[in-house]
Amino acid sequence: MKKIGVFGTGTVGKTIASKLIALGYEVKMGARSADNEKAAAWVKSSGDKASQGTFTDAAAFGDIVFNCTKGDISQDVIKLAAGNLEGKILIDISNPLDFSNGMPPTLIPALCNSNSLGEALQELLPGTHVVKTLNIVTSDVMVDAARCGGEATMLMAGNNAAAKKEVEAILRQFGWSDIIDLGNIRHARSTEMMLPVWLSVYLLNNNAFFGFKIVRP
Repeated sequence: MKKIGVFGTGTVGKTIASKLIALGYEVKMGARSADNEKAAAWVKSSGDKASQGTFTDAAAFGDIVFNCTKGDISQDVIKLAAGNLEGKILIDISNPLDFSNGMPPTLIPALCNSNSLGEALQELLPGTHVVKTLNIVTSDVMVDAARCGGEATMLMAGNNAAAKKEVEAILRQFGWSDIIDLGNIRHARSTEMMLPVWLSVYLLNNNAFFGFKIVRP
């Protein structure tokens, strides 16, 4: 079973990392400092398959790496770890959200419409297979698709077909059975721009446990 690195110590990072541990993977959680307190607490509660280190350490450890950092810092994080991501799969689940004016956040202008965070990370990592997925639901639904109350659709985008097959296998372990491969990483624009819709529904119902369903013949 492949080793996995997880960038980020927040709710999303911990949720993803904990699910991967439950599935039997060895997981290293990465942060700016090797002794990050949130990462240490997660390791303590997660057993002997869990470890922690810097972003660079997590990138070196993982055969596959999840980017669970906030979208406004993801590019800086990737620059720190880029040397250890060559030839690997980076599953990018972050969104380019700007919270500077409070809730609801807006999309960062330079990373929407004619660009996306997924594309920006792929440009920084020409030798890495960036796959955009899971960014259209809340973290608990990411790792347990049934939590949305029905059979929702998960979308993904990336340039490398073999990498997407590996990512699809993990998505299925997370309970996703209806998966659509949109094509190359440019389609990260579409999924990232679904976030305003997600936020509108969330704020209306004060409930994050939902997903999107693509109905087709």
